[in-house]
Amino acid sequence: MLNRKQYNMYISPRLLGIFWCALGAIFFSLKAILVKLAYQYDIDSVSLLTLRLLFALPFFVTIFWWTNFKQDAPLIANRDWWRISIAGILGYYGASLLDFLGLQYISAGMERLILYMYPTLVLLISAILYKKKIQRIQLIALLLTYVGIVLAFFDKNLDTTSENLWLGTFLVAGAALTYAIYVVQSGELLPRIGTFRFTSIAMCAAATTIIVHHAILYGLDIFNFPRPVYLLALLIAVISTIIPSLMVSEGIRIIGANNAAIVGSIGPISTIILAYFILGELFGNFQMIGTSLVIIGVLSLSFKKT
Repeated sequence: MLNRKQYNMYISPRLLGIFWCALGAIFFSLKAILVKLAYQYDIDSVSLLTLRLLFALPFFVTIFWWTNFKQDAPLIANRDWWRISIAGILGYYGASLLDFLGLQYISAGMERLILYMYPTLVLLISAILYKKKIQRIQLIALLLTYVGIVLAFFDKNLDTTSENLWLGTFLVAGAALTYAIYVVQSGELLPRIGTFRFTSIAMCAAATTIIVHHAILYGLDIFNFPRPVYLLALLIAVISTIIPSLMVSEGIRIIGANNAAIVGSIGPISTIILAYFILGELFGNFQMIGTSLVIIGVLSLSFKKT
């Protein structure tokens, strides 16, 4: 396997970062489809999120043990422990819980459209808290991706008949805000802490929080659901949690939180494509045009001078 220096000989670090963020966004985008499939078996959002993080927890504990102790990594300051833990709770407990709750009331397509407000929020939070200037290429990329998303979903028959449409919209918008805060914090801490240690600590903090939450509400009674629920929860844990969380974290470390957020705009488009193949949903002309604009917007970041 190539190490980081060898990678840099063959591919630009910036392109590699964009690749990891884009691939991670595609894997994350499967979550909405898998969650919708799980809801067919009458499972509540807290229990589904608990199963998701319970399945993922052993993996991240192992990663942390290996990277922190086996490789004799530098000590993490107490202040950073707290910052990473809070970021993880916001990004993978708070955002995920709000997202899962929102998916009970709105369609997967609408959820993706609302959730991907977060690139704009990342740019604004970074500008306000860390005085980071929003660069012209970022604005261009952001404009292209948002126009692409709007066009793509203009061609999609979104479910707007839900009695709790506004509640679902509000919940998913809250998920976008909390995830944006997580991405911004990731951009500040990842270069110092490292991808694997940061992600494993963040995920362990989120998993501990949802386990306590479920214990208070339901006494950790999570073993009476139909078998397909556990298979879907395992898929959500592996395909839409473990793999993409590491990919996106590595991408953020390389290209920064702002650019990573813009690349993540490919997520709604991948949801449309995956829904076409998995759920048999239509893929129209506006969706194809929107997909092209999002891809162009994401790729335009690669032309920024480093």
